[in-house]
Amino acid sequence: MYRPNFYESTCLRCSEIVYQVDRVGPLKDFTFFHSGCFKCKRCGTKLTLKTYYNNQHNQDDKEVYCCSHVPKSGPGHFDQTSVGIRQALNVPKSTNYVNEQIRGHRNDSIDGQQRLGTPNGYNNGGREGNTPPQNDPDYKYGRFDASALHIAHALKQTEIQKAYDKPREKPIDYYLARDEQAKLEMKHRKEEDDLYRKFARKREEEDRRMQSEIQDEWERELQRLAHKFEKELTTSRRSREDQNILTLKHEQQKEDLEKNMTIRKTKKKESLTRKLLEHERSETAALVDRQSSEMLELISVRRSEYMQSESIFLDDDINETVVAMEYPLVAPKPAPPALSKFQVYNDPVEFQDVDQIAITVAQEDQKTFTDLVRQLVGRCTSDIEKARTIFRWITVKNLNTMTFDDNLRGDTPMGLLRGIKYGTESYHVLFKRLCSYAGLHCVVIKGYSKSAGYQPGVKFQDSRFRNSWNAVYVAGAWRFVQCNWGARHLVNAKEAPKTGKGKNDSLRYEYDDHYFLTDPREFIYEFFPLQEEWQLLKRPITLTEFENLPFVRSLFFRYGLHFADDGYGAVVYTDDTGAATVRIAMPSDMQGCLIFHYNLKFYDSDEDSFDGVSLKRFVMQSVISNVVAFRVHAPCSGAFLLDIFANAVTPQEYLTGEPMKFKSVCKFKICCEELQTVMVPLPDCASGEWGPTKATRLFGLIPITHPEPLIFAGRAIELQFRMSRPLTDFMATLHKNGIEEKKLSKYVQQAILDDMITFNISFPEEGQYGLDIYTREVGSVSHNNNSSTEKHLLTHCCKYLINSSKRN
Repeated sequence: MYRPNFYESTCLRCSEIVYQVDRVGPLKDFTFFHSGCFKCKRCGTKLTLKTYYNNQHNQDDKEVYCCSHVPKSGPGHFDQTSVGIRQALNVPKSTNYVNEQIRGHRNDSIDGQQRLGTPNGYNNGGREGNTPPQNDPDYKYGRFDASALHIAHALKQTEIQKAYDKPREKPIDYYLARDEQAKLEMKHRKEEDDLYRKFARKREEEDRRMQSEIQDEWERELQRLAHKFEKELTTSRRSREDQNILTLKHEQQKEDLEKNMTIRKTKKKESLTRKLLEHERSETAALVDRQSSEMLELISVRRSEYMQSESIFLDDDINETVVAMEYPLVAPKPAPPALSKFQVYNDPVEFQDVDQIAITVAQEDQKTFTDLVRQLVGRCTSDIEKARTIFRWITVKNLNTMTFDDNLRGDTPMGLLRGIKYGTESYHVLFKRLCSYAGLHCVVIKGYSKSAGYQPGVKFQDSRFRNSWNAVYVAGAWRFVQCNWGARHLVNAKEAPKTGKGKNDSLRYEYDDHYFLTDPREFIYEFFPLQEEWQLLKRPITLTEFENLPFVRSLFFRYGLHFADDGYGAVVYTDDTGAATVRIAMPSDMQGCLIFHYNLKFYDSDEDSFDGVSLKRFVMQSVISNVVAFRVHAPCSGAFLLDIFANAVTPQEYLTGEPMKFKSVCKFKICCEELQTVMVPLPDCASGEWGPTKATRLFGLIPITHPEPLIFAGRAIELQFRMSRPLTDFMATLHKNGIEEKKLSKYVQQAILDDMITFNISFPEEGQYGLDIYTREVGSVSHNNNSSTEKHLLTHCCKYLINSSKRN
């Protein structure tokens, strides 16, 4: 699901550009704030998404206030907006249709905000079953006044989603004959054949030259050894035994020379191959550029000729005031897009039909690019749809499972895919070529990327993280496409291939829509072009700034996450107690389904324990409201790597108890330069977040007595929860460093009365304890008296950190 993410969005307070990771919003009328500027306009109190207020009596006032200073209307004051609210509130509740165009059918439980921009919402095109029949006598028009404040936000969002509305064009078959395009392809194929023959001749010449150089060097070294041997024999009188020793030494030197020359020959050949391959790729790219320009020119000329006599649009009732944006004959200069990805499309479901075309076409092998592209874009009616089908065709192809004939031509679609699999071709060249056959401008961009093997804090000083990607001109602007990352990713260490498997087996093919038409303000966190103008930003950043940006992955943006505090960079420094905190804010509609996890290890090694204790026990994860916090306490000075994972699951999926697969959303280098306090690990509880938030979110278990994850108690404590849905078989376990769990079991008691569950805990001694709570829903299977088995079958609900002291 996509959310508003506007280009060049500026902070309402300071008017400076707001970056994704430092952004609060969108708020009223899609305004944004820096997290540091998100303060009360009157008193400067720092606000959160739970404590801010808008002026409800002035639609033009977009500022934020605290509860004490938010403008309030006097008694008896009604303005036009207030009347609109009253009209909305006075809607008879007996009707079955309550503002269907905003909320949908009354049986749906999703709120208006979720409706907009979700697969289940109203942007999917088809609305059967959601809009009431207009001839229904119970249906009333105008039940909700448009000025009602609680729907004004939704109406504004609908307007923005329609910002890009281009008339549908006729497919390419209308204005360009297949045979004419195929003829140009055959001409290009001949040029490629000539170029490949040139490459082959060059390789043979260079190989002969290298062989000759190696042979000459070999002979010179042999002569040097022979001369040295003869000289040693004749310079002094030697016994037969000495002569034999000298002869054996000479033979050994010859063997060593042969081995060294073989190694040098291999290295020289590898170096020559890399040099030739780089040269060949450069010449091939230049040829593809020229051929792409020729293909684009042919398509543009035929399109213009057709438009002189016929309408290019499929819709006959095109409003004359709607001026279609003519696709440019010459590729425009790079510039920031005027519309964001969200404004162009807000959900991949919008491409359901064209995606299916790509998936169907991918089931067969095409011999020519003309045939392939005609099958892909033959029914596409916009430049976006054309780019989409090409992108999805590429991302559908799983090269791990594909087999290729050895006699495939390199200048065919399948030949290029074979080249990509074995490293001689690239996705970005294939995408550029296919775009030219579809009449789309496309460029290859080179630069750095935070790709596999990169860690936060690493400097880009060599070619290790060099990468290439595309920009395609659609929807009136240049937009980024990364087919390689959109189609596949490297598996993590736990999923790494077993010994004996090839490099390609470490790649998992999994479609990621984030890398199709990615917003520049999100793309810049992972990719830095060598040419500044191809950042597509109004204010480009430097390489140093790119290195210092937080290391975030595509899921960070797909889940709509942002950092809750100012100043996060790739490296986070602890205070003198070894403490550092990373706080991530979730959008309101994701709070109920996002689950986070983390991993901590030493930065320069894979070691994840300190003095036999897992480093995870030096991190406290908690969730309060819409913010998840990771509080790191370094056990020693040095550098650590904090990897934060997330997954979106429903309560039903979580309650099955099946293992969940988390994916990385961001990483940080945690640096502890000086440690003045010895840190003690947290009690050995179940992994995951501390506090009762998870219990409420996934189990409907509401804390009555202790809503915070950290509790300060005396020698005993009582915890109470209210069940909002039936749960059974509760169990709590107490943990303390240095004491066995079994010895603490007698200090925990529980009781259920109606919908209340009460835990009574006493503590045998002062100190820090961890409390794990397990449960299951009514109807779950298990009746086993064995405590360990029962704990295994129950699902972890929540946990608390309790500091027991007589002083509390």
